[in-house]
Amino acid sequence: MKKIVLNLETLTCPSCIKKIEGALNKMDGVIEAKVLFNSGKVRAQFDESKIAAEQIAKTVSGLGYPVISQKVS
Repeated sequence: MKKIVLNLETLTCPSCIKKIEGALNKMDGVIEAKVLFNSGKVRAQFDESKIAAEQIAKTVSGLGYPVISQKVS
């Protein structure tokens, strides 16, 4: 299991949290995704044998939240 932290350019409202968490938590291989609204970050645990970190970042960007940087551990 791996973890990814995404730094986002903008988060403007609480509905952003629901939108991002909902999309990521439905993805096969994502164990848990959590948006940290005040810091503008998304943290997710995922199974690297089922999904790549890049797919997670691309999904968040595709929802309209540009990813500034990402860290995988």
